[in-house]
Amino acid sequence: MSADNSPTPPARTRIALLGTGPWARSTHAPAIAAHPGTGLAGVWGRRAEAAAELAGAYDAPAYTGEEGLAELLAGADAVAIALPPDVQAPLAVRAAEAGCHLLLDKPVATTPTVAREVAAAVEAARVASVVFCTLRFAPATAAWIAEQAERGGWFTARAQWLAPLFAPGSTHAYASPWRKEKGALWDVGPHALSVLMPVLGDVTAVTAAPGPNGTAHLVLRHTSGASATATLGLGAPPAAGGVEIALYGEHGTAEPPRWGESAVAYGAALDALLEAARTGRPHPCDARFGARLTEILSEAEAQLA
Repeated sequence: MSADNSPTPPARTRIALLGTGPWARSTHAPAIAAHPGTGLAGVWGRRAEAAAELAGAYDAPAYTGEEGLAELLAGADAVAIALPPDVQAPLAVRAAEAGCHLLLDKPVATTPTVAREVAAAVEAARVASVVFCTLRFAPATAAWIAEQAERGGWFTARAQWLAPLFAPGSTHAYASPWRKEKGALWDVGPHALSVLMPVLGDVTAVTAAPGPNGTAHLVLRHTSGASATATLGLGAPPAAGGVEIALYGEHGTAEPPRWGESAVAYGAALDALLEAARTGRPHPCDARFGARLTEILSEAEAQLA
């Protein structure tokens, strides 16, 4: 108790942020700083000046290089990663081995072997993990997903996620090299699957076909017996961009509400990580689920080659 007999507030979970790009600046850092249960332990970046700039905005220390990473992990309770997937995965393993809980970005990795290594490291270290898929954690869509899973009776579904990141002449802030290389399948595919799978069940079969300007078309079969289609593109004309998701079944048609700001959804993912760390109960959208997403997307990618 403090001198005025008021309860001592619980210590905040110290979260290390790895990454300094647009997603880290717009979502990760502000959500971690605003959450009542977390504090920014520091920011690590591959470029020292970028790490210093982002960390300075939140009065947090900046780190770079191998020694800086080791120092930051040693002083953190958890790690949030905002880096390309193939950079994220080995850092996630290292953080888990250091005893840090993990808030990962999607996809966890782009090869099943590496994604399974992350899940195995989480299990071996007995740390909590959450993979951030925006619609899975945005309060409005999370409630909708849970409701539709409870209702059941779905016959088929469709998900269309189109964005103009790589449309001709685009200078979009999120048009990063890894997205250019891996395409919509890996960038927005996890978002679509994170909605469809909790409602329809795991994917038992996937068929993939290419569309214009890197668009991927998927046909999915789920354990419930339902089928689904997904159209994923990052090179759509700006006027064609948007997200559409619909379920069809015994109850008619169901479409999710809009999900709002990504930082709000990230705050809910922080809630989920803190709860999993406190209780020891894995969250459904954990590193194992992230590995399963990688397995499905890798199978689709092989058909698109």
